[in-house]
Amino acid sequence: MIEENIEKKDQNHVDVIVVGGGPAGISCAITLARAGKDVVLIERGKFSGSKNVFGGAIYAQPTREIFPNFEKEAPIERKNIEHKYALLGEDDSTVISYKKRHEDPVSYTVIRAKFDRWMAQEAKKEGVVIVEETVVRELIVENECVVGVRTELEDYYCNIVVLADGVNSLLAKQIGLRGDIEPEDVAVSVKEVIKLDKEKINDRFLINDDEGCIYELFGGPMLGMLGLGFIYTNENSISIGLGITLNELVERKIKPYEILDKVKSHPTIAPLIKDGEVIEYSAHLIPEGGFKKVPILYGAGVMVCGDAAMFVNNLHWEGTNLAMISGKLAGETAIIALGREDYSENTLAKYQEKLEESFIMKDLRTYRDLMDVMHDKSEDFLGYYPKKINSFFEMFTSVNGIPKKDLYWKFIKSIFKDRGLSALFSDFTSIIKLLWSILR
Repeated sequence: MIEENIEKKDQNHVDVIVVGGGPAGISCAITLARAGKDVVLIERGKFSGSKNVFGGAIYAQPTREIFPNFEKEAPIERKNIEHKYALLGEDDSTVISYKKRHEDPVSYTVIRAKFDRWMAQEAKKEGVVIVEETVVRELIVENECVVGVRTELEDYYCNIVVLADGVNSLLAKQIGLRGDIEPEDVAVSVKEVIKLDKEKINDRFLINDDEGCIYELFGGPMLGMLGLGFIYTNENSISIGLGITLNELVERKIKPYEILDKVKSHPTIAPLIKDGEVIEYSAHLIPEGGFKKVPILYGAGVMVCGDAAMFVNNLHWEGTNLAMISGKLAGETAIIALGREDYSENTLAKYQEKLEESFIMKDLRTYRDLMDVMHDKSEDFLGYYPKKINSFFEMFTSVNGIPKKDLYWKFIKSIFKDRGLSALFSDFTSIIKLLWSILR
């Protein structure tokens, strides 16, 4: 029996096993395969991207690092030329827009079920073995080193396991790389895909056939909550959704889809999606903890990347690019370890070094205090001030026979009356502290 187990272990042994078929996992696997390493990627869904909930846009520069020809070959929806930031009141809004047609596009909208599937096919071409509809139950640990994975079917052994299994990585928790996720460290994201004719999308968003527009939504039904909404234009559909921290939903006893319905009915948003047909609804958890909640990223025989590593820059709505590059860096580290035949923590610590040298940890560190401030001040910064900005523009654009100076003084006095000196001082102090933490 012992000899049979040893023989089976040898047959099921590869260089690296990657758990999770999203951008992080695929980027890691394809990096290894291109270096001639034996890689197995295990995905629990029917195919890569089948369980993904995504707005969404991918950024061109990091994607080119992994897939140099993706702009010619991948299933892209539109190239984004405009970002709009909408501060929604109860029945009004202030919209700020930035628009530029870059010679080399900065980002593209994609349908991740299509795009991830394409990435997986590219990985297969490079020699990655992808095992789908398979759940990894636990990691196999021998002599305090991860040496494989246990699925519902059988055990697979390897030199290194890379965990790219999403925000709720139970495998990372199993071996003590992370603890329980706190409700304030994740957002519940809900999204609908609404089918619309290309011509209607072009007319309503003032774009051409291959051009896209992104909306970032603040306030409205989300007033006072730590949550943001989004709209992305696809070729023949619109993705609309929002993300709100889990603790906000629990404390207020509200459902995210109820808030989304209210966002869709807002006077600024409703005309954009009028006569559209909902063809997809999905919900998912998104890491929101930021730099201070990044788990331990490596151990003997194991590394963690993508959402499982809490790699999301929530201020800039960046996640896919961090996932791809962290997966690439994990793959490069594994190549070094395989070359040395050393899979200890000392060798895999190179992954942490690579991350520290990259934009990933530098950007996360830049905004390390952001979530603390937002948790403390969300009701003010995402509640009171958006409403006040809208009321200013309502006053500024109205003609009612009252002298403008009187209106301005009335508006200024209302701020002191509504907030009070102590609250205004607290708000100002929080902003200064946040700016100082970013710029220092």
